[in-house]
Amino acid sequence: MSKLTELVIATGNEGKLAEFENLLLPLGISVFSKRDYPHLPDPEENGSTLEENALIKAKATFEHTGKIALADDTGLEVDALNGKPGIHSARYSDPDATPEKNIVKLLAEMATQTRRTARFRTVLVLYPFEGGHLTFQGVCEGQIIGKRRGNEGFGYDPVFMPDGYQETFAEMSKSLKNEISHRGKAIQEFSKWLNG
Repeated sequence: MSKLTELVIATGNEGKLAEFENLLLPLGISVFSKRDYPHLPDPEENGSTLEENALIKAKATFEHTGKIALADDTGLEVDALNGKPGIHSARYSDPDATPEKNIVKLLAEMATQTRRTARFRTVLVLYPFEGGHLTFQGVCEGQIIGKRRGNEGFGYDPVFMPDGYQETFAEMSKSLKNEISHRGKAIQEFSKWLNG
């Protein structure tokens, strides 16, 4: 494929968008988003996997803008909860979920658990590509701590401590989080493909 110079990021989440910009702009890619396309569709994510949900978002974004789209879907998989919240991470507490309500529900469910292992999994989909799409994945292993720590990041970051660190994602510098996070790893895979 010819050199990729611009992408529309299929998200309205400002936290995700900031991470994408920090990771993609150094690769020489112009990043567009809902800020540039205020009427970007917000399709129902009714897939049964992270990849299906990311593809739904990427297709809808491409069809609206005519530009190659990059979409992600991310899930927090908690072992003691049999992989929940998983694909339902963003709307875990209820259909009108907020990050705060999701954390409250997660901490309540984990209150009596001794097994705290969990992982964030991100699947990126680039669409279209050669009549189909490309998929990139990143995983960050860690554990769920018992109470919130830190004010950075978004989502479940205040209660997720990655393996090998004593800080939650919400306590880390953006540069460190971007280096070790699930989304960072997925974009590193994307970058390898881009420069391969």
